[in-house]
Amino acid sequence: MKPPIHLAALAAFAVAASAHAATQQTLETSGFTVKIVQQCEEGNVTCDDVRYTGTSKKTGKAIKLRGKTMHSMAADGVTPGAFQGYVFRSGRVNYTVYADGRLVVTEGKKTLVNQRGEWK
Repeated sequence: MKPPIHLAALAAFAVAASAHAATQQTLETSGFTVKIVQQCEEGNVTCDDVRYTGTSKKTGKAIKLRGKTMHSMAADGVTPGAFQGYVFRSGRVNYTVYADGRLVVTEGKKTLVNQRGEWK
């Protein structure tokens, strides 16, 4: 017996939704908790829809930003290579979260934060 149409449609929706599921990571440094959520379809090499929520452990204040993944380039200079981390921007301030657990915040040439943390 075939399942009712609405159940089949719901099952198809669940499969499609899981392909677009967000992946979340948390980086803990001495001064900040940084949550990274990738909003891109699973299997994509690059992602231009990454969410950053950085919360100061000292003040409790948080900032939310949108950014993208950062990759080295393959030998052809066009194809994305190894994953390096994430980059976010707020005005003149750049927030870079490296795959090795470093959080670096810069404004122009001035480094505001440079902390190593642990991915949880």
